[in-house]
Amino acid sequence: MAELTADDDRSPTSQQISADDADLQAGIGNLAGLVAGSLGLPELLAEVASFAVGAIPGADGAGVTLLRLDRVDNMVAALASSAPFVAEIDEIQYVTLHEGPCITAALERRTVRSGSLGGEKMWPRFGPRVGRLGVHSALSLPLLLPDQVVGAINVYAHGKDVFDEHAAELGELFAKPAAVAVHNAQILADALSLTVQLQKALSTRPVIDQAIGLIRGRTGRSVEDAFTHLREMSQAEHRKLADVAQQIVDEAVRRARARHKPTE
Repeated sequence: MAELTADDDRSPTSQQISADDADLQAGIGNLAGLVAGSLGLPELLAEVASFAVGAIPGADGAGVTLLRLDRVDNMVAALASSAPFVAEIDEIQYVTLHEGPCITAALERRTVRSGSLGGEKMWPRFGPRVGRLGVHSALSLPLLLPDQVVGAINVYAHGKDVFDEHAAELGELFAKPAAVAVHNAQILADALSLTVQLQKALSTRPVIDQAIGLIRGRTGRSVEDAFTHLREMSQAEHRKLADVAQQIVDEAVRRARARHKPTE
């Protein structure tokens, strides 16, 4: 249920409600049509932000943020926005101040809204800063799954008291399928990243094995001790293990060529 504020005395007409419902259904339909595999995670988040603007009445811009709630100073896992002014607000919220409606919505697992950010007491630093940019209304919706908070959708408007209870309810209806779409995209992105890492590991394994063999040949060490030595070299030189291994192999090849170089 959306948080109540003092600006709920305005009631939308039945015609407006019907139009808003149609926009919401269109937005949800767009979410259902997203194919995560054909879009990178940033592109998919940007699409969700754009759909949110169309689905929530009064929105001038929106942002979608994936959050790591266990990391206070670096909460953002990924984000996207529908407009440059939203990206500017996100920079203020996540990087500069670590304070704002998205963080509150995600931490408290509830919808948060304000119709006068310049005087908003919930965020005494964030609110006035954003108000001076000419953005006065905010609606933040947590992206909730049964067992976790994925992130949040931030919706902004330049006017005051733009997001009423009706807008908040539509936003909550949009946020439910959006959470699933965003979470699925995140899982796929993580899986693709892991695949790349595994492929890279497989491609570097032969050179690491060669370096271990060379170390054993020079020192008589066991496989485990040779690998430990290689890893210690990597750490001491602040270089990747595969790069150190490649250097050892390259040096061995150069020495072998020098020994067998024909004399004139």
